[in-house]
Amino acid sequence: MASSSRATVAAAAGVTLLGGAAFVSAPAGRAGNLRATVSATPASAPVSGLEASSVTSMAIASAAVATCFASRKATANSKHQLVALSAFENELGVQAPVGFWDPAGFTADGSTENFARRRQTELKHGRISMLATMGYITPEITGKFPGYLSPSAGLKFADVPNGLAAISKVPAAGWGQILAYMAFCEVSQDQSAGTPAAAGDFGFKVLTASDPEAKKTKLAAELANGRLAMMAIIGMFFQDGLTGSAWGDWANYTASPLRAFESELGVQEPVGFWDPVGFTSDGDVVTFKRRRSVELKHGRISMMAAMGYITPEITGKLPGYLSPSAGLKFADVPNGLAAVSKVPVAGWAQIAAYFGFVEFSGGFEDYKTGTPGDYGFKVLTSSDPEEKTKKLSAELANGRLAMMAIIGMFFQDGLTGSAWGDWASYTASPLRAFENELGVQAPVGFFDPFGLTKDGDTEAFKRRRATELKNGRVAMLATMGYIAPEYSRFPGFCSPTEGVKFTDVPNGLAALGKVPAAGWMQIFLFLGMVEKGLYTYDSARAPGDYKNAGVLGVPNGSTMAPGEGRNRKLNSELANGRLAMMAIIGMFFQDGLTGSAWGDWANYADSPLRAFENELGVQAPVGYFDPLGMSKDGDVTTFRRRRESEIKNGRVAMFAAMGFIAPEYFRFPGYLSPAKSLKFSEVPNGLAALGKVPFTGWVQIFLFCGMVDFGLYRADDSRDPGDYANGGILGVPNASGPMADAEGRKRKLNSELANGRLAMVAITGMLFQNGMFGTTGPAMWGF
Repeated sequence: MASSSRATVAAAAGVTLLGGAAFVSAPAGRAGNLRATVSATPASAPVSGLEASSVTSMAIASAAVATCFASRKATANSKHQLVALSAFENELGVQAPVGFWDPAGFTADGSTENFARRRQTELKHGRISMLATMGYITPEITGKFPGYLSPSAGLKFADVPNGLAAISKVPAAGWGQILAYMAFCEVSQDQSAGTPAAAGDFGFKVLTASDPEAKKTKLAAELANGRLAMMAIIGMFFQDGLTGSAWGDWANYTASPLRAFESELGVQEPVGFWDPVGFTSDGDVVTFKRRRSVELKHGRISMMAAMGYITPEITGKLPGYLSPSAGLKFADVPNGLAAVSKVPVAGWAQIAAYFGFVEFSGGFEDYKTGTPGDYGFKVLTSSDPEEKTKKLSAELANGRLAMMAIIGMFFQDGLTGSAWGDWASYTASPLRAFENELGVQAPVGFFDPFGLTKDGDTEAFKRRRATELKNGRVAMLATMGYIAPEYSRFPGFCSPTEGVKFTDVPNGLAALGKVPAAGWMQIFLFLGMVEKGLYTYDSARAPGDYKNAGVLGVPNGSTMAPGEGRNRKLNSELANGRLAMMAIIGMFFQDGLTGSAWGDWANYADSPLRAFENELGVQAPVGYFDPLGMSKDGDVTTFRRRRESEIKNGRVAMFAAMGFIAPEYFRFPGYLSPAKSLKFSEVPNGLAALGKVPFTGWVQIFLFCGMVDFGLYRADDSRDPGDYANGGILGVPNASGPMADAEGRKRKLNSELANGRLAMVAITGMLFQNGMFGTTGPAMWGF
């Protein structure tokens, strides 16, 4: 039959939802066969994915009924249920990170027949959901089929909308074809208990395999992908029905109570108003402001806590005693979580009393009528409402970052026993099994933030590394495929039958529309030949070392023979492949955004970033550079404020960089602090100097910074960033000298910006190197 992918998929997914009870319904009987050992086959390599069932409203109702029914005999059957659940621990679909997951207790009776039936149904639902999800996405990217979906009804594929709206366009005969096809798939094979089809194997070996272990691995991966697809398609249905758009355009959902808070404090780019749990769905403004106030408080505490972790490591600790009565010095208190056990009872009482004073002293905040977080302390906020909102928004953003940071610090401190999570302290980690494996390279070493290798499974690690190598190789070829046609193309025809020359094929994503069907078939067959023929994975060899053709077709008897040379070359290939994967994704993104394979900036005429193309700081070779999109709102005031901050930071960084270099060759004579008998010559260079500065010195530095920032150099919106109203540039009045010339002034400020940017990078590198190796001066330059 001829049918639209979107209509077919949407209809199939609809039937999936109606038939959801086939998987989630409670067991029909209590007399299932209990087997404590179902399979002796080890669990397949874990595959990342959601370890969740296909949950619909019928599932929730069924779970509730099953739970109530089972609760009457919970005590008597508790041991029986533990054995029953363990019967399925090694079954298909039991994957990391949650392992065997059955919160509703559907498998409490231990019936392997019911378990297998549900697993089979889950596989089917996952397959339909994957097709349905692709049915939503594909027409948006590749377009629609040419011609007619229904010639008799005069219905073209191009006339069928995407998403749920397609359902109303399918004629009755189309629904008949869909139902007939689904019935054929369902009854064409014997799916009774114990048959291969009952486990999801319908004999299509391209998706499964003849080898039992390989088949189990593929089905486990398919289950994980299907679970993700079930979640995805439900989300797509929900937002489609809610907004009337297949992609859930937020602009179409005008009736949302969430819109009441779109302009409130804390609604910031890039996510805008973000409330995935729906706390504000009732539109209660008072409750919203209370939560925002609490978020500000938590952020402030987290910022102080994060600084409390960092400061003692850099500046040292206060002199004297924390508790004279207990003989406890500040120097005796360890950093991090270990400090909790050192604080005496009276100290905890003081902390609690201070918290209480801040929270209940009265008049600090009335979030019901005032602004959340505004305690009247105008140094941190402002009397100007607009400025106050800007400062509180910045504080919220910093607080959110600090909340994430301090939780990470707590976690690594508790895990390793070190305030900084010293990896050397975590000797029991299964990740250490892979520290010397292929692909572990400086500067990050072994990097697995998602914990995919935490089970220590070497076979799964090598399989993933082999996959990474393949993806990297494809990405390198794809990247070259973007670059090479710009300089050279093959002569002749790409498709003689279609009359398509190589020179007629555009570069980039636009080429996809030019490849004829026979070309796609050739590509598909070639990929299959490479995957299943030329390069067959062998667990006995290193990832990327294929038994039939060596590495990249070079037999292993050459320089790629096992050894240090091969590891070095494969590591280089991995690094290049990782870079290429990032590169090709960037190319796809800019190609899709601008319609040019190279993301020609001239083609992106609608960008609000163009408002700043001629502003101060836009310099060759990168031109206007804003990869994070901070200025995409086109706000000139915000742009100028950021540029001014950049100039200030650059000036400080230039002083700091010189402060690392100059003392190696020249120091002031005499005393830095006569009261402390501290000479300039006794102050070490680099970070070690921080521990020598007396308290009064820090006060002087702080006051000087305040005087410069709030007194001598005040920003003026009528002047360029960095051109200060009270003191000109670096104290030179603007009415005199070459800086009165607008073009000369801009040229000098651009030079200063460039030097400041270089200095910010330089000082960061110096601080990092000094902190890591303790080197300063010539030892640093020659390290």
